[in-house]
Amino acid sequence: MLNRSVFFVSDGTGITAETFGNSILAQFGAKPRHVRRPFIDSVEKAHQVVAEINAAALHEQRKPIVFVTLVNDEVRQVVASPACGGLVLDMFRAFIEPLELEFELKSNHRVGRFSDVAKSNEYHDRIEAINYTLATDDGQSSRNLAQADVILLGVSRSGKTPTSLYLALQHGIKAANYPLIPEDFERQQMPPALTPHVRKCFGLTIDPERLAQIRNERRPDSVYASLANCRMEVREAEAMMRRSGVNWLSSTHKSIEEIAATVLRDIRPDRLIY
Repeated sequence: MLNRSVFFVSDGTGITAETFGNSILAQFGAKPRHVRRPFIDSVEKAHQVVAEINAAALHEQRKPIVFVTLVNDEVRQVVASPACGGLVLDMFRAFIEPLELEFELKSNHRVGRFSDVAKSNEYHDRIEAINYTLATDDGQSSRNLAQADVILLGVSRSGKTPTSLYLALQHGIKAANYPLIPEDFERQQMPPALTPHVRKCFGLTIDPERLAQIRNERRPDSVYASLANCRMEVREAEAMMRRSGVNWLSSTHKSIEEIAATVLRDIRPDRLIY
C-alpha cells in the first residue's frame, strides 16, 4: 500500500470523493500516496488524468485506486474506460442510479454543490459560527457566552480550540472554549463566567504525560510543561468538572470528529437531526 497511489477525481472540489474514499481506506490501516484532481470537467482533462493514472500504474507496477465523483457522462466514460489502468470506484453511480430507481426520479446531474450552498441560510449560519468561535477562542470574550451553543472547557492544550473550530465549520455550532487555569483550582470552584451556562459546558481532559509532551513543544523545560504541573492541573480540572456535573472525556486517543460527535450527542442532540 505504501507504494500504491490513490486518486480522488472530481468535476467539483473533490471533497466528497476524498472524504468518502479516506473513510474506506482507513479500514485497511495503510497510507498510500494521495493524488487530488478536482475540477476535471472536460474530456481533455479526463484524458490527462487517465494518462497520469496509467503512468502511476506503470511506475508502481500495480493498479492505482481511483475514487471518482463525476456527473458528466462523457468525462466519466473516459476515466472509467478500459484505457484507464486504475481500479475505478464510481461513487456517484453506485448511489445515484439505485436512488433514481427508488425515488422514481432522475437526478439533476449537477456538478458540485457549493454555489447553491453559499446562498443558503445554513451556509451563512456556519460562517457566523466560525466568526463567533474565533472571537471567543481561549476565553477571549466571556461577555458573549450566552450566545454559545456549546462551551468547551479544560486545561490549556487539551484540544479545545481544534474541536470548537471543527464544530463551527462542520456543524454550524457556536462553540466557545474556556481554559481552566491554576487560579480556578485555588478557588476550588467553576469560573464565575461559566456558572450561568454550566448546562452548555462540556469538558476535555487529557493524559498528563501526553499533555507534558505537547506543552514542552511550546515551552520546553518550563513549570507550565512539567509533568508534575500537568498531573496537578488535569487532576484538579477533572475534580472541578465532576463537582459541577459537567460531562467530559479524554482527548488523548480521540479524533476531533469523535469528540465533536460526543459533544453534539450530549449537549445539542437536536443538531444531529437536520
